[in-house]
Amino acid sequence: MYKLIGLILFLACSSIAQANNPRYELLAASTQTVIHHNISDAAISDHEFTKVATNNLWLSTMSRRLEKFVPKQEEREKFLRTVYYEATRAGLDPQLVLSIIQVESNFNKYAVSSAGARGYMQVMPFWVDTIGQNDHNLFHLRVNLRYGCMILRHYLNKEKGNYFRALGRYNGSLGQARYPQLVLNKWRSTWYYPENNT
Repeated sequence: MYKLIGLILFLACSSIAQANNPRYELLAASTQTVIHHNISDAAISDHEFTKVATNNLWLSTMSRRLEKFVPKQEEREKFLRTVYYEATRAGLDPQLVLSIIQVESNFNKYAVSSAGARGYMQVMPFWVDTIGQNDHNLFHLRVNLRYGCMILRHYLNKEKGNYFRALGRYNGSLGQARYPQLVLNKWRSTWYYPENNT
């Protein structure tokens, strides 16, 4: 009798814990190829940034908004250039990625969740084991952003562009409104940037 009660409690706790515990889902071969390339921890250079950004207005606007989270200007601009580069590389809106980072880690490079997710975009370590390389460090700026952006791109493709469902998958809370709504609210309020300004 006690064993049965224990098993029921264990299963109930397991199902609750998985609500915010992303699971591995097979990524497209093209996505895996992108992850397998070597990724350094160096931020994107000014030269690399200007190849993908049409002007620096986005950088200065976002830098002012990010200042309360990242006080040092040089560090802030390196971070923003890298977010912009990795987001656009994955076909994502950089402001969406900033919204996810704020909700997931509050811009803490070394954040670790109770489920073990790591870094800015709270990437689960199993992604390194399944699609990456052993030397990929999820606390490294570009590694974390590359993984996070490619995983989100995968979920957006899977959900045919439905941001609400893709964000639920990203967070491991598909079917629950709280996380997607938090990210979408940040995207609309804090990080909104009109397209005609770029």
